[in-house]
Amino acid sequence: MKPEELEAARDRLVPDLVADGLRVLFCGINPGLMTAATGHHFARPGNRFWPVLHLSGFTPRLLPPAEQAQILAHGLGITNVVARASARADELTPEEYREGGRILRAKVERLRPAWLAVVGVTAYRTAFGEPKARIGPQATTIGSTRIWALPNPSGLNAHWTAQSMAEEYGRLRAAVENEDGARVRP
Repeated sequence: MKPEELEAARDRLVPDLVADGLRVLFCGINPGLMTAATGHHFARPGNRFWPVLHLSGFTPRLLPPAEQAQILAHGLGITNVVARASARADELTPEEYREGGRILRAKVERLRPAWLAVVGVTAYRTAFGEPKARIGPQATTIGSTRIWALPNPSGLNAHWTAQSMAEEYGRLRAAVENEDGARVRP
């Protein structure tokens, strides 16, 4: 994609990929320019979201961003803390994160996913006003929805490898499956 095509996508909104009663609603920080240009979440080639989703067992095969709608069949969805597209998350203001957190809470109350998985602990901290939050399950809930902070899958997040991210996403998947099993037991 040409640089001018990416720049033209700045500030665009990308529709959520959601449904009522999801097992997990994954929440990115905000759409990148490639995502906004293509309309596919986590579309930048260096982004590890789709490989990590597969490596952690959430999807039976590696889905390309163009096949994103298939995750709904697995009880998964995608939204963002901040709706507007930017080249980098550091272009967002703390006010945008806080307002995004308020909008996200209302969205979660309406959709009632079992889990909200925020992919970026720094975004979670700012959006939810929890500066000491760490990767993993959070004490905070939104109604009956539990929250898990996950590592950001951006290629810029060099502290985490695809494998170490897959292990953390896998911890969430195990918690989801334990919850699913508990709901079907008499």
